[in-house]
Amino acid sequence: MNEVSDHLDHGLQIVFVGFNPSPKSGELGHHYANPRNHFWKLLYESGLTPRLYAPNEDGDLLKLGYGFTNIVSRPTRGVDDITREEYRVGREILREKLEYYRPQITCFVGKGVYQEFTKQSSISWGFQPQSFVDGVHEFVAPSSSGLVRMPMSDIIAIYQQLGEFIQNASQ
Repeated sequence: MNEVSDHLDHGLQIVFVGFNPSPKSGELGHHYANPRNHFWKLLYESGLTPRLYAPNEDGDLLKLGYGFTNIVSRPTRGVDDITREEYRVGREILREKLEYYRPQITCFVGKGVYQEFTKQSSISWGFQPQSFVDGVHEFVAPSSSGLVRMPMSDIIAIYQQLGEFIQNASQ
């Protein structure tokens, strides 16, 4: 399966970081392409995007100030298929990307992604009190996977905090 290209640039408001691409994302070459994934709906319903985008428009979100990457670039069926070595290497590469591009916010899509990046075990939703990349706010949001058992309204409320932060920062 093919890797999914990052969508990164300098001056981004948010970079969304996932575990790794799904097989469907690898097949189509776009982030969050599995039809059971709620990512694009979450962005729209939380007010982060003005309309509902499709996975094949992921590159267009750079114009809105949003980028995409993963802690591991290899597509797999699930996180259990990612090796410890892939996480170790992925942590280093992700840190380098974030230090180079310096987005305003790094949004980790799932507590597990943030745990793998920081090696912390006690994590709350939302902005984190300590940043592991200087000058970059770190935010932990629920996974957008269709397997998540949290009510959609609760997930949307957490994602809305990102938009509120951006709006307040631009005033």
